[in-house]
Amino acid sequence: MKMVAVTACPTGIAHTYMAAESLEKAARELGVEIKVETEGSVGAENALTPEDIASADVVIIAAATQVPKDRFAGKPILEVPIQDAIKNGKAVIERAMKLEKPAQMDYVQQVQKTKEEKSEARTGVYKHLMTGVSYMLPFVVAGGILIALSFAFGIHAADVEGSLAWALMKIGGGTAFALMVPVLAGYISYSIADRPGLAPGMIGGMLATSLGAGFLGGIVAGFLAGYITQWLKSVIKLPKSLQGLMPVLVLPLLSTAAVGLLMIYVIGTPVASLMNALTSWLTGMSEANAVVLGLILGLMMALDMGGPVNKAAYTFAVGLLGSQIYSPMAAVMAAGMTPPLALALATVLAKNKFTREEVEAGKVAWILGASFITEGAIPFAAADPLRVIPSIMVGSAVTGALSMAFGCQLMAPHGGVFVFFIPGVITNLPMYIVSILAGTVVSALLLVMLKPSVRPVQAAAQ
Repeated sequence: MKMVAVTACPTGIAHTYMAAESLEKAARELGVEIKVETEGSVGAENALTPEDIASADVVIIAAATQVPKDRFAGKPILEVPIQDAIKNGKAVIERAMKLEKPAQMDYVQQVQKTKEEKSEARTGVYKHLMTGVSYMLPFVVAGGILIALSFAFGIHAADVEGSLAWALMKIGGGTAFALMVPVLAGYISYSIADRPGLAPGMIGGMLATSLGAGFLGGIVAGFLAGYITQWLKSVIKLPKSLQGLMPVLVLPLLSTAAVGLLMIYVIGTPVASLMNALTSWLTGMSEANAVVLGLILGLMMALDMGGPVNKAAYTFAVGLLGSQIYSPMAAVMAAGMTPPLALALATVLAKNKFTREEVEAGKVAWILGASFITEGAIPFAAADPLRVIPSIMVGSAVTGALSMAFGCQLMAPHGGVFVFFIPGVITNLPMYIVSILAGTVVSALLLVMLKPSVRPVQAAAQ
């Protein structure tokens, strides 16, 4: 049997490749030929050709973002959350193999299939949101770094019209950040309704920005535009000769009008009030409240290491950048770096408590942690979840709380240690580093205390 697959995660960094590796390994074990296209941060790699697709018996899509399926028309397609492919690639391959041989299902199989379908349906909203976030991220990263470079010339240097600092601020803050919410809303809608949803989503997002509803309004506008467009697509039936008007005229026009009117007259003002209240609370937080928020964000970042809870904390922090609130973003990135760094340190401090494979993985975890790829902790957590997950959660909570307590701010939502060298991107950098080191040491010590020895000390030292 021959299969093709596509893996994709919101950032296109770690989960994308981990899922691909898991599927390839499982396929080898089961004697299945597979080619996996990874939708990474630099675009599609190992891209599937028309010949690959034509010769495939089954298509697997393991994604947390929207993957267009037009090119797979006529092929059996198995869609699974990307976490399923990472955790149990063999089960995914086995499910795909069954698509080739449809048979009468007994009652137990029908119940199981229904459960799986419901589970996959529940990932829909998350998948649409993450699609929007993945398209928004490059605007936020580029805009945030350009704003920081502007501040490097002086806190008020951008006030001088025509200066380089002013130009950088105009590009980063006035343009890149201005596009952040419309792009978020547009691609949430695109994920739901495909291309006809893009225009109403972006226009709804632009209205959210102009009405002061911020990223919360953008999320509402994106889902509203997507589901309205999808509904219109199902109820409007035109003659075949006029079908070409649907995606370029009928659907965008009607959906844009509906979303725009709802945003202006119904949704925009209440969401703007909620956004203003959230902004006021965050900017006026006492130190105690800041510490609690940092602690919660830290726990979320370590709980599922790149999963839905982690991405919820990350999305919250990224969304606040457009409102010039930078402290949560600093706490989130620091807390996300801590788990892989802690596990890397633990493999150095207590080699006898890790297998040889884990010690080797610990060397890579240094790089992943420094790059803000929390997923570097997943192999360790999968092998010993009851000890590893609580340990890294405590360390990340410490890091997040300290980052907020020290008033650290981060203007670029990614990059790890590589943005430390850009002037102005992080405020109070020395204490930010202290926060990361403190959480890393706490988690590493907990791991050393909690994990049992798996091999003699002499053998571990070799």
